[in-house]
Amino acid sequence: MKNLKMSIAAMLLLAVSFTNAQEKEKMNHDHGDMKMDHSKMMNKNSDAKAEAILSDYFNLKDALVADDTKKAAQAGTKLVATLKAFDMGSYTKEQQKELADIIEDATEHAEHISESAIDHQREHFKTLSKDITDLVAITGTKNTLYQQFCPMYDKGSAWLSTSKEVKNPYYGSRMLKCGKVQKTIQNR
Repeated sequence: MKNLKMSIAAMLLLAVSFTNAQEKEKMNHDHGDMKMDHSKMMNKNSDAKAEAILSDYFNLKDALVADDTKKAAQAGTKLVATLKAFDMGSYTKEQQKELADIIEDATEHAEHISESAIDHQREHFKTLSKDITDLVAITGTKNTLYQQFCPMYDKGSAWLSTSKEVKNPYYGSRMLKCGKVQKTIQNR
């Protein structure tokens, strides 16, 4: 009789343990689903942040096309804030390292643009355009972009545009149409 009571107690203990283990597993599984949903949201937010950087970059480019130093400086200031707000959390470790380097360099050039005369703004825009092109190679974009190239400015300089029509940000009104479409970057 004593053995029967011990066996029943052991079975009850096993049943309680098994039930607790199942509850824990279910909670972990639910938490895992929540993480997955969260990461999907992060990707969406990161893409939106990359698009915001591109939008500020294009506003800066348009200001340089229009020979508008003040507007270019304001666009540079806004771009600095957008670059600093960029969230790299949804990218791989390797991509995060590359993005950190790109963001750091691009921020420095955008800061110079926000404080300089138009000739100096254009000098920094050249390197900034390279940084933004590198950023797009990692983040992608929802739009089709055109990498355009002017063979005359500083031994050849490129920039990105949302239009096939060439409007040169390095020379503005002096040589607005100087350049050509070098590459089309398709959305992904």
